[in-house]
Amino acid sequence: MIRNVIIGLLAVALIGTGIWGSNQASEKESLLVNNENNYQRAFHDLTFHIDQIQDEVGSTLAMNSKEQLSSSLADVWRISSMAQSELGQLPLGMMALHETEALLNKIGDFSYETTIRDLGNEPLSDEEYNQLQTYYDQSGEIKQELRKLQASSIKDQLKWTEAEEAMSSEGEPMDNSIVNGFQNIDDKAKGYSEADIGTKTGFSADLDEELAEQIKQKERITKEEAAEKAKQFLDIPESMQVDVEELGKSLEFEGYALTIEEPEGEDVIYLDMTKRGGYPLWLLQSRPIDDQEISLNKASKKGLQFLEDNGFENMEMIDGKQYDTVGNFQFAPVLDGVRIYPESVYVETALDDGEVVGYKGVEYVANHKERENMEPVLSKKEAQEKINPNVEVMESHLAVIENQNEEEVLCYEFFGTINDDTYRIYINAEDGQEEIVEKMKHAEPVYDTM
Repeated sequence: MIRNVIIGLLAVALIGTGIWGSNQASEKESLLVNNENNYQRAFHDLTFHIDQIQDEVGSTLAMNSKEQLSSSLADVWRISSMAQSELGQLPLGMMALHETEALLNKIGDFSYETTIRDLGNEPLSDEEYNQLQTYYDQSGEIKQELRKLQASSIKDQLKWTEAEEAMSSEGEPMDNSIVNGFQNIDDKAKGYSEADIGTKTGFSADLDEELAEQIKQKERITKEEAAEKAKQFLDIPESMQVDVEELGKSLEFEGYALTIEEPEGEDVIYLDMTKRGGYPLWLLQSRPIDDQEISLNKASKKGLQFLEDNGFENMEMIDGKQYDTVGNFQFAPVLDGVRIYPESVYVETALDDGEVVGYKGVEYVANHKERENMEPVLSKKEAQEKINPNVEVMESHLAVIENQNEEEVLCYEFFGTINDDTYRIYINAEDGQEEIVEKMKHAEPVYDTM
C-alpha cells in the first residue's frame, strides 16, 4: 500500500515538473518573439530616420526663408533624437558604437544650437553651410551601409535575437552578420566626430498619442479576432498558425504583436495591430528573395492592388525606390486632385514575384478623416513667385501636408531643380509661406548581399 502511494506521489510530481517545464518553455518562446518584433521595428525605423536626416539636411541647402531654415534644422534635431533612441533599443549594448552615436549627437547639437538663435540677425556663415554639406555627405554614407544591412537582413532572414545571443557568448569570437554589419557602420563613422552622448528623448510618442486618440472609441478585439484579421489582411490560408502577444506597455495605445511562420519554416511574418479596431500598423515578411524578375513599375502596381484589396480608396503612388531586390513605395489618397500626405501608406514589394513583404500604415490610421475646404486662396503663379529664383520649376500639384508646427495645411507642391539636384517645395496656398523644402533622393544602388 505504502509502495503504491509513493509511486503515485512520484507520478504526480513528474507530471507537475513536466507541466512547469512546458510553461517555462512557452514563456521563453513568447519573450523571444516579442523581443524579435521590437528589435525588427526599431532597426527599420532607424534606417528610415537616417534616410530622413540626410534628406532634411540636404533640403536646408536650397531654402530661401530664414524661418523655414530654422524649422527644418529643428526637424533635423528631432529626427536625430529619434534615431538615437532607436539605436538604443537595439541589442547592441555590448558593442562600442561610439562613432555612430557621436555622429548623430553632433548633427543634433549643431541643428539645435542653430535653431534657437535668431537667423535673421545671425545667418548661417559659409563655414556652417560647409558643415551642413559635410553632415549631408556623412549621413549619406551611414545610410548606404544601413541599407546594405537591411537588404541582407531581409534576404537572409537575419534574427536580432541571434545577434543578441552572439554578443552575450563569452570567450567566443563574435561572428554574426548583424553584429558585423553594425561594426562596419561604426568603422565608416570613425573620425567624423567625438562627443559625449547625453540622454535625449525620442519624439515617436507623438504619433502614438494621435493614434490612441483616433481609435479610443473603437471596440477591442480578442487575440483570436486579431489572428483572423491578419489572415484576411495578408490573404493567407486559414490553416496558417498565428502567434499573438500583447504589445509593450510603453505605448500610448493597446496592441498585439503577431508572428506568422510558414509550415516549411522559410518565411516569417511579423505584424503589429491595434487592439481597438484591429488595424494593422506595420508588417515585415522575412524570407529569401531571389533575383529580380519584375520591374519596379509592375511591383508598384502589386503594392497598389494589395492596398485596394484591403479597402484603401483613391490611392496613388507618390514615390518609389529600389533597394536591392525590394521595391519601396509611398502611396497617398488623392481627393479632387489634392494629395493627402498625412494619410500616406508605405509598401515594400519583393521584385522576384511581386509579393508584399513590408507595410507601414500607422500614419493613415492616425490621420484618416473626412476633409473639406480644399480650395486654394492663391493662384499657382502667385505661389510660385515665393520660391527661390534659382530653382527651375518642373512640376506642381496641390497637397495637404503637416507643417513644422504639426498643423495640416493646403499647399502647392512644386518640383524643381538646382544644378543636378531635385527639390520638392511646399508653398502655403493661403498665405504664400514656404512651409517645407525637401531634397529628393537619387536612384538607389542595388546592394550586393553576396
